[in-house]
Amino acid sequence: MRPLGGSLRNKIALLFAAVVALATAAIYFLAVPQLQQNLEEQRTDDLLRAARGSSAQLDRVTNGDVPAPEVDRTVRSLADNAEARVTLLAIQRSDGGSVSFFPLTDSREQVRYPRNDDLARRAVATGRLQTGTLRFGGEELAQVAQPIKTGDEVVRVALYSAGLEDTSQTVGFVRDRILVATAVALLLALAGGTLVAQSVARRVRRVERRAGELAAGDFAEPLPVDSDDELGQLTRAFNEMAQQLRQVDVARKEFVATASHELRTPIFSLSGFVELLLDEELDEDTRREFLETMAEQVQRLQKLSVDLLDLSRLDAGSVELRPERLDIAELARSVAQEFRPAISRHRTTLSLDLPEEGVEARADPERVAQIMRILLDNALRHTPEGTPVTVSADRDNGAAEFTVADSGPGMTQGTDGRVFDRFWTGDATTGAGLGLAIAKELAEHMEGGISVTSRPGRTAFTLELPPEDS
Repeated sequence: MRPLGGSLRNKIALLFAAVVALATAAIYFLAVPQLQQNLEEQRTDDLLRAARGSSAQLDRVTNGDVPAPEVDRTVRSLADNAEARVTLLAIQRSDGGSVSFFPLTDSREQVRYPRNDDLARRAVATGRLQTGTLRFGGEELAQVAQPIKTGDEVVRVALYSAGLEDTSQTVGFVRDRILVATAVALLLALAGGTLVAQSVARRVRRVERRAGELAAGDFAEPLPVDSDDELGQLTRAFNEMAQQLRQVDVARKEFVATASHELRTPIFSLSGFVELLLDEELDEDTRREFLETMAEQVQRLQKLSVDLLDLSRLDAGSVELRPERLDIAELARSVAQEFRPAISRHRTTLSLDLPEEGVEARADPERVAQIMRILLDNALRHTPEGTPVTVSADRDNGAAEFTVADSGPGMTQGTDGRVFDRFWTGDATTGAGLGLAIAKELAEHMEGGISVTSRPGRTAFTLELPPEDS
C-alpha cells in the first residue's frame, strides 16, 4: 500500500491544500495584525481631531470664570462628540519641580478614573498633544493628552480615552471568518486537487501501461491525444517514439530475415558442392569447376560478413573517423587501378575525368576509398558487359564531388529512391544490397552525402564531401 503522499494524485491534492494553507496563514498572521494596527491608529486619529476641535471650548472653561456645573456639561458634551471619555486634570507642582494630577471632572463619574500620568506629564513637558494606550479593566484604551494653557503655562490637561473593544471585535470577526473560509478552501482544494490529480494520474498511467506494452513488443495502437497541454505533448511525443520503435522493430526483423537468407544461400550451396566433391567419380575438370564456384561463394560470404560488420558498427555509432586533408582526384586514380582486373573481366573501358590540379576535401581517406570501391563495384555489377564507366571529380559550390557514371540502360522508374535501402537490390543474384546503404551512411557520418540520377543511357552516383577548409 502506498503512503499518503506516495501517489501522484495525493501529491497534487496535498500541494493544492498546502498552497491554500500558506496563503491563508499569510493573511491570518500578516494582514490581520496590520488591519488591527490600522484600526487602532484610525481611532487614535479620531481622538486627535476631536481634541484639536475642542481646544477653544476647553480654553474658555479653563481661563474664564465658569461655574463647575457648566464645566461638567462642557466636558460631557465634548465626550459625546468624540465618542470617548474625557477627563479634565488639574496640575499640582511641588517645590521640587515634580508634577502630579488630580481630576477636576470626568464625563463618566461613575467609573473609576483610568490614570495615565506618564502621558499627561509628556503633554505638560512638551506643550503639545500626546498619544498613547493604556490597559484599563481588561480593556485596551487609546488615549490623547491635550495640554490647556494660560499664557505659556500648561494649567490643565484634557485626557481623551476611547476603548478599542470595537476594533478587537472587528478583528476577531475577521479572524473567525478567515478560519471558516480556510476550512472551506482547504476542503475545496483537496476535492479539486484530487479531481485534477486523478485526471492527470489516469493519463500518466495510460502512458505507463502503453510503455509496458511497447516493452512486450506490442506496437499496435497509438495513444489518443485529447489535449494540447504538457501531457498532450508528452502523449504525442510518446506516440512518435512508439512509431519509430515500430519501424526499428520491423527493420530489425527484416534485417535478421534477409541476412539469414543471404547467409543461408551460399552456405547451402557450399554444403551441396562439398557433398558432390566427396564423390570419387568426379573428373578433374568437374572438380575444378566446383572448386571455382565454391571460391565465389566463399568470397560472397566474406563480403557479406564484412558488410554486416560495417552496418552493425554504423548502427552502434562505433565507426571511428579520422578526417584529414585529401585529394579526391588522386585517391580516385589509386582506387581505379585496383579495378583493372574487374574491368578486364567485364570487357569494358574505364574513363578517368580527373583534374590535374586536384580536388581537395576534408574526410577520412580510408572511408572515402571504401565508398569509391562500392560505387565502382556497383557500376560493374549492375550493367551489361562492355558498358563504359566514367569516373570524374570536380568542385561544386565549394563542395568536393566524386562521380561514377555508366552508360547502361538505367534504373526502372521508382527504384532510384530505394537503391540506398538495406538489402534492396534490383537483381538478387548480383549482391546482398548492402554496399550502397553502407556508402550512404559513411558519407553522412563525414557530413557529406550521396545522390543518384538515372535515365536510359546514363546512371550516375555522386559522392559529395565538405571542402577542406570547412
